[in-house]
Amino acid sequence: MASDTLPKNYAIIVAGGSGTRMQSAVPKQFLLLCGKPVIMYTIEAFFNSAAKPGIILVLPAEYHAYWQKLCTDHHFTIAHQLVTGGQTRFHSVKNGLDSISNDTDAVIAVHDAVRPLTSRQIINETYKHAALHGNAVTAVKSRDSVRSVKNGISQSLIRDEIYLVQTPQTFQSAQIKKAYLQPFDTKFTDDASVVEETGVAINLIEGNYENIKITFPEDIAIAEMLIKKSVAG
Repeated sequence: MASDTLPKNYAIIVAGGSGTRMQSAVPKQFLLLCGKPVIMYTIEAFFNSAAKPGIILVLPAEYHAYWQKLCTDHHFTIAHQLVTGGQTRFHSVKNGLDSISNDTDAVIAVHDAVRPLTSRQIINETYKHAALHGNAVTAVKSRDSVRSVKNGISQSLIRDEIYLVQTPQTFQSAQIKKAYLQPFDTKFTDDASVVEETGVAINLIEGNYENIKITFPEDIAIAEMLIKKSVAG
């Protein structure tokens, strides 16, 4: 049972993507996955977690009415706050943060709307770890050999030292809110990079290779296969 003495959890779900790389007129967060929009799976994952966060959905203003129609059409009734997105992901996250009261004990996860298959176990672990250690960033080790290219010269990197970063990325409220007071910089690729810029060490926790990001058309087929497998199992 929830208690007033426990930290309040929040989840900022960022849905600013377009359909460009999906070769679709519909932004990828709204594409159907086994008959239901991608973004609904994402919200359900957080809603069904033990963390029970308050859910904040950040969407471009031009898609608010479309989203509300989808909720009606699919009888989607999970409570969430709708916030208008910004010019970049950084500004969208900042808008989401600005909608959360200045409760320094709160724990805030930021998650890509197009990662619909995040497990409840990972979500719960990120909140627990961040509450204890300041932050928790989900990542998996690279399965492939990795090379870097500088000035046209490629160089092998040590695979065991390479991690592929996912979301959720979860932080104590004071830590992430302070970080997002910084001006936008193009070197910010995710929330961890924004927080790291303030001198805070980033803690990686183990993610899951099935926590895929829906980016290309083939990702929908892979995600549907994984959903059907989990239902059958």
